[in-house]
Amino acid sequence: MVPTVEWKSGAVRLIDQSRLPEVVEFLDCRDYQTVADAIRTLKVRGAPAIGVTAAMGVALGAQTVDAVDYPTFAQTVHKICDELAATRPTAVNLFWAIERMKRKLDSLRERPVSFIKEVLIRESQAILEEDILLCKTMGRHGAELIKDGQTVLTHCNAGSLATAGYGTALGVIRAAWEQGKKIKVIADETRPVLQGSRLTAWELMQDHIPVTLITDNMAGSLMRQEKIHLCVVGADRIAANGDVANKIGTYSVAVLAKAHNIPFYVAAPYSTIDLKTKSGDDIPIEQRNPSEVTTIHGSYPIAPKNVAVYNPAFDVTPAELITGIITERGVFKPGDLASEFQGK
Repeated sequence: MVPTVEWKSGAVRLIDQSRLPEVVEFLDCRDYQTVADAIRTLKVRGAPAIGVTAAMGVALGAQTVDAVDYPTFAQTVHKICDELAATRPTAVNLFWAIERMKRKLDSLRERPVSFIKEVLIRESQAILEEDILLCKTMGRHGAELIKDGQTVLTHCNAGSLATAGYGTALGVIRAAWEQGKKIKVIADETRPVLQGSRLTAWELMQDHIPVTLITDNMAGSLMRQEKIHLCVVGADRIAANGDVANKIGTYSVAVLAKAHNIPFYVAAPYSTIDLKTKSGDDIPIEQRNPSEVTTIHGSYPIAPKNVAVYNPAFDVTPAELITGIITERGVFKPGDLASEFQGK
């Protein structure tokens, strides 16, 4: 499995997801500004992966701060944190990871700056390792929901590329496959950036898990033909009431699943659960460049020039459409998350 993000020789190394599947290319970020740009331009994407990358960006930026007194050093690192936090507004893991790095920084105010720099690197590595462990644990819980011979629909990419490794929704699918279940996967292409066709299909083919790619508007027809048995997707933010923000088009899949009595599951770690956000109405939805809709890869026009475009990156699926939320602690009804994860 190709590492999504890693600390390599004093740089943050990312697989450039904007080049997949045509080219497998790595980007070595040697300053935090490059890390921020990679997050902003979807060279790295997926809520858990963004969080891990941001934590490494904080650690990387800290290494370049010349100040030797704690107040000046901390003030500069906090500015780095603010710049990284401004890259994408919806995925709560980004803010969770940055806040964790800030807390570690603030806890070391009595220690030498040189020592703090090393600790921040170790903390970012701890976040990475924890994410992989969480995904594998989550995968085992979710795999119990998939029966031998079933076909699973997933939307966008919630695999190893969207995390530090293994994946959330695809982690569930991987775990079921590793248990010997002969399953099949239907991957929505996920317009407009095509994370399903470019990334999910690529990942599953690398693991030799049977996958069939469909356009987003085919899901309902397949459900009507009883060719889909359950849906598993990831999440970028889960509100306290169980509403889920995920890639645009997720809501449509959930509505279709409800209409056809098909279970609809969300897989996400605790860092995606935002108990400070009461409902999906309070989740900020990122608006992206119109060129993502009017072109393919920014190069091939597929719409009239200057046409008006609406391009939200995410939508919100109400809790009542969700069968269960798969976490590292088990599978819960959306309404039970707040009590289960309070204080986590």
